[in-house]
Amino acid sequence: MKTIIIEDEKPSARRLNRLLEDLGVEVSVLLHSVEEAINWFHNNEHPDLIFLDIQLSDGLSFEIFEAVEVKSAIIFTTAFDEYALQAFKLNSIDYLLKPIDDEDLEIAVKKYKSLAPKKEQLTLDFEDIKKLLVNPIEREFKKRFTTKVGQHLKIINADEVECFYSENKGTYAATTEGRNYLLETTLDNLEEDLDPKIFFRVSRKFYVNVNCIKDIVSYTNSRLQIKLIKFNEQEIIVSRERVRDFKLWLE
Repeated sequence: MKTIIIEDEKPSARRLNRLLEDLGVEVSVLLHSVEEAINWFHNNEHPDLIFLDIQLSDGLSFEIFEAVEVKSAIIFTTAFDEYALQAFKLNSIDYLLKPIDDEDLEIAVKKYKSLAPKKEQLTLDFEDIKKLLVNPIEREFKKRFTTKVGQHLKIINADEVECFYSENKGTYAATTEGRNYLLETTLDNLEEDLDPKIFFRVSRKFYVNVNCIKDIVSYTNSRLQIKLIKFNEQEIIVSRERVRDFKLWLE
């Protein structure tokens, strides 16, 4: 099968290429911008499968499909909010959230191969998908959490949480009162509960509340350090692979 990657971060594109090679998938070309992709599609036979990032350096990748009619199957490779991508999944083969897990990638490739004979299932209505980006599916996010404090149940409002963090296999909510509460959940499970406009997962250990960020400081190896209003028990560092998406989230 003919496969291409459209991804503006060249290290990410090269890493994805290596992972696909390990799965026996040969990538024909790596494209890094909307303009470059449009020119390529105008002058080359279209591939069977595209690994597509949504946010490219010169615009949204959907601009490619406004200029060129593409019938290829799509697997999204993106850090876009999962609530919107759940809708995309109805039409696309799959989506992979960055940083891409090699097992998830293998599952997505196998899914494509199983569907490949059914060509009508593999094309996307990009107009519908663009509408979802502008007006994403309405979802109810969790507004409060409960935790046991002695013999009592403590109610914690989501907007009073400066950050959620993991420590010693436990998950905690650090509040604007300067208190930390142990929750019966995990950071991975919180992904479905938290409003992505308010909370961002800056690393494997931390979700931060945008309304509680006091300062953002440059850190080593192109990373960022976040300082919150009350929480100061640990350094909160935006991992290098999430810095770009964090900056986009702040806009």
